[in-house]
Amino acid sequence: MSNLTERSLTAILFVIVLLGSIIQSELASSLLFFVIILLCQREFYDFFTPTSTKPQKLVGIIGGLLFFSSSVIATQADSGFSTLFLIIPLIFLIFIIELYRKKETPLNNIGSTILGIVYIAVPFTLLHELSYYNNLEFTGTYSYEILVGYFFLLWANDTGAYFVGRSLGKHKLFERISPKKTWEGSIGGALVGLLVGYINSIIFPSLNLEIWLGVAIIVIVFGSLGDLVESLFKRSLNIKDSGNLLPGHGGVLDRFDGIFISAPIVYTFLRLLSEW
Repeated sequence: MSNLTERSLTAILFVIVLLGSIIQSELASSLLFFVIILLCQREFYDFFTPTSTKPQKLVGIIGGLLFFSSSVIATQADSGFSTLFLIIPLIFLIFIIELYRKKETPLNNIGSTILGIVYIAVPFTLLHELSYYNNLEFTGTYSYEILVGYFFLLWANDTGAYFVGRSLGKHKLFERISPKKTWEGSIGGALVGLLVGYINSIIFPSLNLEIWLGVAIIVIVFGSLGDLVESLFKRSLNIKDSGNLLPGHGGVLDRFDGIFISAPIVYTFLRLLSEW
């Protein structure tokens, strides 16, 4: 089986499971995100296994999952209660725990543990909260439209960049971090992403054309930057793939790297619109 065939089959199965869960119900969607956060944080903390840095893996994972679960409960209850501030005691608890671990690199351990929560659990939590965004405000009513539309944009940008880059790519985008990415690929991904933004405005009218295009631009720019940031992490630790769970794609982190920076920016954009 060729790499492209393996990559395509994995992508199809991945899309079916992801979209099927999101569209099925808020319970299925919440469980899906719970599992994704668990897998992504586990892969992230495993980055440091061959190094002297020893993050509080179990504490970080439990903290990230508790943060997400608190957000789901508060959002579904439509209590108006923001769970974002809960990350404050969670982060400082990590400092206290490190006092009793007797490890050689406490600063690195604390930093990597906190990063695993902020970099993974927070973006996925904010992304999931978009499924409760209706009529330009956050409510307690679940709707899959914006969440599905967001993934359409993310995949459109990735797919356009991949195929255009392979066929036309000549000028390196950021060779120091990711030698295979090109400006031609990025432009191709952007054009496909904007087209899908327009299509989203037709099939998901909960947001108008201008807002969908705004979301598309954010996903295109910050999704690509998120991809580069994860490449930066892996390159600094001499890691090729974050894992091998997804044949042809590497690890779970490799599949979701565009989310980690773009999702918080999209959330902020829509939150600002709801306040105006």
